[in-house]
Amino acid sequence: MMVDAVQRPVELTDGGWEQPPAMAMAGAPALWLVRAQAFKTVVARLADSVLDAAEKERAAAFRADGDRDTYLAGHVGLRLLLGAYLDIPPVDVLFQRQPCPSCGEPHGRPVVDGNPVHFSLSHSGGLCLLAFAHTPVGVDVEVVPALEVAQEVGEGFHPREASELKGLRAVDQPAAFTRVWARKEAYLKGLGVGLGRSMALDYLGTAADAVAQVPGWTIGDVAVDDGYAAAVAVQAEEAVSGPGDRS
Repeated sequence: MMVDAVQRPVELTDGGWEQPPAMAMAGAPALWLVRAQAFKTVVARLADSVLDAAEKERAAAFRADGDRDTYLAGHVGLRLLLGAYLDIPPVDVLFQRQPCPSCGEPHGRPVVDGNPVHFSLSHSGGLCLLAFAHTPVGVDVEVVPALEVAQEVGEGFHPREASELKGLRAVDQPAAFTRVWARKEAYLKGLGVGLGRSMALDYLGTAADAVAQVPGWTIGDVAVDDGYAAAVAVQAEEAVSGPGDRS
């Protein structure tokens, strides 16, 4: 499977979901970027009619308007795009949870009935990143944190990654840390285990614009706005054993 070191998502705009680009049969998934502020008009028009009761309840639970707007933008965008890819009304997209690979409980990777499309959603700081593929896929987008956070949390990465981060100039550490974190979370979401798997187990590297590989998976960076890092992980066709994802 060929995946570019840096992939560029398509920005979702009003009406852009009606004929989304086709997903390649193999290789890189279809990637979409949703900006919460730019998508507010679409959300205001469609959220009530396309989101289910659980999504509306979760959105209402956010205390900060910005967090609520970002959640709504991501989930409205997810339903619109899945509806287009599946050729059904967005409100008719029914989500299920696979068993967790670690414990077997029903809180694993979300899927749609029949698993015709694998998908993943991540949102942070007003940006939402979505991926759709023919094999299991995970995405993550993160705001670059302060140096102190990068240094403290980076200690829990794979020993080689922690050493690489310490070898960088302080000014470069937060961006490198966020790059690694996004790669790891995209991979773990693709697996369906989330942060239940230790961040120290897998070496994905700190170098920019690099493709990381672990057995059966390829992980690459995604180009997003300055001040953020993002990544996508996609499972090889021959390694497929089960689908989907949503956060």
